[in-house]
Amino acid sequence: MYIPSHFEMTDVTVACKMIRENSFATLFSQHEGAPYATHLPLILDKETKYLYGHFARLNPQWKDIDKQVVLAVFHGPHCYISPSWYETNKAVPTWNYVTVHVYGEIELIEDENELMNCLHDMVAKYEAPNSSYSLQHLDEEFLSGLNKGVQGFKLKIKKIEGKAKLSQNHSLHRQELVIQQLEQIPKTDEREISSLMKENLKVSKEV
Repeated sequence: MYIPSHFEMTDVTVACKMIRENSFATLFSQHEGAPYATHLPLILDKETKYLYGHFARLNPQWKDIDKQVVLAVFHGPHCYISPSWYETNKAVPTWNYVTVHVYGEIELIEDENELMNCLHDMVAKYEAPNSSYSLQHLDEEFLSGLNKGVQGFKLKIKKIEGKAKLSQNHSLHRQELVIQQLEQIPKTDEREISSLMKENLKVSKEV
């Protein structure tokens, strides 16, 4: 990924936090000699060594992905930045965003217990804290049938790189103007980008 130095996410813990909060990823690999992608949730383990997920067995991507070095892309908040928000009209439109790329080698999960643990962790992550739903409550025969319909995998992480494009290449005053405009837009991404810009601006002023 092209990352100018002022947009580089140098803190791995920040990148991992972004992954955990935006865990629906795009997984790219080579399938039959051509690029192939699947959109799916990926769970980062506590030691940040692996990403865990599963394919539908009808998805052909898994059939030749074992031992491939692949790319998982995690998309954070993003939004349009209008030059009309600046103090001058000598500027062009741009886009602010946060993204993390993870590179690693795929290992297919063949052990049913390991697959079940992965599925339990995934359901536990996305279910509400007071939810009554759990895989433990499902009929074992029914659950076994469901497991046969998926192919589990783990991605052994080799490299994590993050990019947070938050107008750092503009003056502090211009960044403040952008924040003011974003806070007026009642949309989630704009508010999240505004919050991230505020945090970054605070650090810049302290340096």
